[in-house]
Amino acid sequence: MTHIQKIAVPVLVLAALIGVASSSGEPADASDSQDAQKGGRPPIAPDNPGELALYREQQRQLQVALNAYFDKALASGDIVGAGVSIVKGDSILLSEGYGKRKSGEHGDVDGRTLFRLGSLSKGFAGILAADLVSEGALSWEDGVSEYVPEFRFGDPKHTRQIKLSHLLSHTAGAPYHSYTNLVEAGLSLRDIAGRFGEVSPISAPGEVYSYQNALFALSGEMMFSATGKGIDELLAERFFKPLGMCATSMDHESVQRAVNVAYPHYKRRNGWRPGKLSDKYYNAIAAGGINASALDMASWMRMVLGHRPEVMDQAAIRQVFEPVVEIPGRSKYYQRWPGHIASHYGFGWRIHTFKATDTDREQKIWHHGGSVNSYRNEIALFPDADIGICVLLNNNSRLSRTVIPDLYEIVQAVLRKTETNLALNY
Repeated sequence: MTHIQKIAVPVLVLAALIGVASSSGEPADASDSQDAQKGGRPPIAPDNPGELALYREQQRQLQVALNAYFDKALASGDIVGAGVSIVKGDSILLSEGYGKRKSGEHGDVDGRTLFRLGSLSKGFAGILAADLVSEGALSWEDGVSEYVPEFRFGDPKHTRQIKLSHLLSHTAGAPYHSYTNLVEAGLSLRDIAGRFGEVSPISAPGEVYSYQNALFALSGEMMFSATGKGIDELLAERFFKPLGMCATSMDHESVQRAVNVAYPHYKRRNGWRPGKLSDKYYNAIAAGGINASALDMASWMRMVLGHRPEVMDQAAIRQVFEPVVEIPGRSKYYQRWPGHIASHYGFGWRIHTFKATDTDREQKIWHHGGSVNSYRNEIALFPDADIGICVLLNNNSRLSRTVIPDLYEIVQAVLRKTETNLALNY
């Protein structure tokens, strides 16, 4: 049984559950009002008290469990601050903050605190590309040099073979992180595009996974040539505004002006010290230039899971999560997650196949990590379970390696317990 099923519950049980949830101070009503303010429908049918009771109890138990989890991480010094969002279906179960925005000061992180996303931005670029492909403005097989005439990579033959699909899947045949240093130095993407003529390919296009920032970000230049609009304008018009992602921005000035912003932190012998907000990667928005809050990321995850079809059709979204190339090896942190079988890259997302711990059935995780300016972030969607988890950290913590499977296990345990208890009461 899921929390969106139509269920009947005795009045006394309902009253008890609602009373527990309301007296706990958990933010069920706040989440409902936030959804309404953001233009989305409320996650619970107002005429079904059984759904509302289950939703509130799930929120209450999740908050208790996650408070304990992040309190432990804060006490051990693993993290300074975290913005966390969890969605189930069309419901935002949790959008919370833990710890401090800036060590040594009083400001606490909450669900609306702004973080830099780093490479979580790549997932936005992949979804945007799929939206443009679905309406015919672009094709996955369009050549980069057709839209970015400055582009050179190896010899002319290799240059002509590089497609949009190769940029978004890190399979253009470039050495690992080619010209990331030029992105961080602030050069324009058009300038960097011409310099790839000096780079020798390590493989034919489409054969080898080799992670990139500069080449990946050129996808935004292709979108600009195809539509006449920058990637920032396209993302805002198509996603951020209709989804009500009010805190999300794509420039350095916005994050500097923000009051409710988490500052990056650097490790020192006596603990974590706050640093400055860097302006790096805003010249390469598709690769790492988006800022957002945990609450905004919850709205984004609901759409990607298919619960905002008026914004983007799920069939178009699914193109992004078709495996393009295998990620080799077993040494990556996500390749050591429980039940991991294989990892591939699609368009801006990693696609992991894993075996659930409580069944023998293979399932998928749509995932990406992000690191920039000492922020460290993780997003993971579990399409089979219709669950999304996003964790934004303002320090480069080792917790990031395991936080996704940790929280997924907590979420699953809460859902099983609350649904079973309600079914028994019924």
